[in-house]
Amino acid sequence: MSQKSKVKHLGKLKGFSIQFLPFSEIKDLDSDERIKKILNIVLGNNILIQQGKLKAEEEARLIGDTMAMIDHIKGFQGVELAVIDNGGNDGIWGKFKKNIANTIIGGNLGAITIIGPATIVKEIKRNPKKIELLLNR
Repeated sequence: MSQKSKVKHLGKLKGFSIQFLPFSEIKDLDSDERIKKILNIVLGNNILIQQGKLKAEEEARLIGDTMAMIDHIKGFQGVELAVIDNGGNDGIWGKFKKNIANTIIGGNLGAITIIGPATIVKEIKRNPKKIELLLNR
């Protein structure tokens, strides 16, 4: 199969980009500012890969805010969100050290959060060896 026919077979995707957000850019922001920054990125048709993860209440608020936006922003269908955390078997001492480090830096840098607009991201599948980001056509 030629390269040209492979491209035709894939179909066309709407324009989007992938943006990485290091934890250092959001560590000093309060919850409202973090959520606003994330929403601005996602509403700009970007798939966000964020270092670390949101607090449980921030994640719930982000989902709630996006659900409220669905009927008010033309073409917005919500977001897909997945957190990949290295929650492996560190043992008691390893977990203790990790918790101290996370407390000092103010977040979990062993995690990655992926957030994308549902118009682009169909599904995010996770397993221990890979992440599959399935996109809409």
